[in-house]
Amino acid sequence: MRTALFGLMASLSLCGPVAAADIAEPVPIEAGGWKYQLTIYGWATSLTGDVGIRDLPVAHVDVSFADILRHLDGAFMGSIYGTNGEWMFLADLVWAKISVDATGPNFGTVGYGQTQAIASGIVGYALPVNVPNLDVSATAGIRYNYLKANLDVSPAQFPDISREGKRDWVDPTVGLFMHYDFNDRWFANGLADVGGFGAGSKISAQAFAAVGYNWSEKISTALGYRVLYTDYDKDNFLYKVTQYGPYVSLGIHF
Repeated sequence: MRTALFGLMASLSLCGPVAAADIAEPVPIEAGGWKYQLTIYGWATSLTGDVGIRDLPVAHVDVSFADILRHLDGAFMGSIYGTNGEWMFLADLVWAKISVDATGPNFGTVGYGQTQAIASGIVGYALPVNVPNLDVSATAGIRYNYLKANLDVSPAQFPDISREGKRDWVDPTVGLFMHYDFNDRWFANGLADVGGFGAGSKISAQAFAAVGYNWSEKISTALGYRVLYTDYDKDNFLYKVTQYGPYVSLGIHF
């Protein structure tokens, strides 16, 4: 039961370091004029790794998306993308809240609540790849992580235990962004970055790939897969987890 509980603690990911920064479906344009896209998406996240909060023991977690969804109080995921054919930017926000009450033969009653936010932003510049219909940009940015958690344990034969804590940190990131047009309707996107470098996390890395379809000049959808790894260990707080799962998005171009 402790494993399941700490899994829920770590998971808020439906989340994600992110910088899903979760890729938009850009429309190719001439350099100079800016085009934008607002994206609303869902990331069906599972989670595995190790989590430790204050003086509670480190626990290994392995939580499915179904487990996370069952205890979800609310979530929001969205991003905005802009490009002028030479420069690009991408800003992304993931917010989620969970709560759970459980009982067990060794723990009595356990109550847990968590709120987590991951906000990321990148700026990129086009590289001279000289491949038709392929755009590749070198990127640099930041990924901000916020985590607030409270845990109340009422053991059957011992005094109650109550713990509450919050952490926030910022990871610098560098990476690559890719967009490829198969034709005027079908396209592919990719994003990979690495960050942290001890400034916040020891290391943080993510990879994203998707295939999408332009229904019109204003609307597109995409289906893909995203993986985010975070290794944060400071001030008696450990968050060393991998968040992963399929991704679906709706893009509005303007």
